[in-house]
Amino acid sequence: MLANIKQSKPAAYAGMAIFAVVLAVLPFVMGATLGNTWVRNLDLAMLYIMLALGLNIVVGYAGLLDLGYIAFYAVGAYVYALLNSPHLVPMLSGTGFEWLLHMPLLVVLPLAALLAGIFGVLLGSPTLKLRGDYLAIVTLGFGEIVRLFMNNLDRPINITNGPQGVNLIEPVSLFGHKFSQAITVFGIEFRSVHLYYYLFLALALLIIVVSIRLQSSRIGRAWVAIREDEIAAQAMGINTRNVKLLAFAMGASFGGVSGAMFASFQGFVSPESFILMESIVVLAMVVLGGMGHIPGVILGAILLFLTPEVLRDVVNPLQDKLIGERLVNPENLRMLLFGIALIFVMLVRPEGLWPSKQRKAEFHEDDDLKVKDAEKEAAHG
Repeated sequence: MLANIKQSKPAAYAGMAIFAVVLAVLPFVMGATLGNTWVRNLDLAMLYIMLALGLNIVVGYAGLLDLGYIAFYAVGAYVYALLNSPHLVPMLSGTGFEWLLHMPLLVVLPLAALLAGIFGVLLGSPTLKLRGDYLAIVTLGFGEIVRLFMNNLDRPINITNGPQGVNLIEPVSLFGHKFSQAITVFGIEFRSVHLYYYLFLALALLIIVVSIRLQSSRIGRAWVAIREDEIAAQAMGINTRNVKLLAFAMGASFGGVSGAMFASFQGFVSPESFILMESIVVLAMVVLGGMGHIPGVILGAILLFLTPEVLRDVVNPLQDKLIGERLVNPENLRMLLFGIALIFVMLVRPEGLWPSKQRKAEFHEDDDLKVKDAEKEAAHG
């Protein structure tokens, strides 16, 4: 047995090394074969992976249905946008608070995570006694309230610039280099989309590590206990109030980090980027991939984000070639396939495409009992 463990470790390390090499060269391969548009899609997919992992803490670990998660994404985006754009310059000039503008990334990211976490606690506090559908409705309302605030905070003091949004947002700057400019290292040119890819990849890996550590920690086990049976968890001495608030805060902070990166990457944010449909899509990523299972959530995020991009590149050229005009909008086709996929998963694989072993066993417990009963009857017969 010890020999098998010793043999498996080098194989695992070799697999991790190969995977790391694939991640490192992936943007260059995609850029050479499919163009920089697909490298940009890859960058956005990383943002959705971060979002899905954050929501997985709330929904997958703690079992709290959150339909307003995109609000925390908006908070992070507006924090970065307002602190790294000319929008607040007239307001803060001569007030002594000019130092708030043009803050470095290593300051803005924790600040975005902190403020989003505070908003997560504000959402969680009045919903502690709510469950199921009632919790979903309240969180949905919270998400819409945040979006409407962003849409209307342009008067009497123009903070968010209302529906016009905030533009001219500065790109990320690290070690004195702005990500909007290409850089050449050892003869290899790293363009803006490549630099953002590696930054987003590093942040996604950090969130994955934190999620893994949380999952196996005392707090993670408390979240799972609440998800399975809140009354039993409370009877066992778990402070369900604080643990729930921590789940909301941690999930929201990941959303805030992703939102800040979205603002820097896009260079523009507006309330229209944070509609209810975005919350539903992120929730579907978690459910489709496998709630509570990190690899499954990542798979769900990649599939649901990249599928419409693939459809856009396939459906439009196919229609142009076959019928000479575009009758079917890829976006409408995306929603159709989106609904069919969710129905199929709920009927055939309710545990998700890539569930954890424990969750898979829970969903198929009745099937295993039926098999055992059939085996007993066959043995007696």
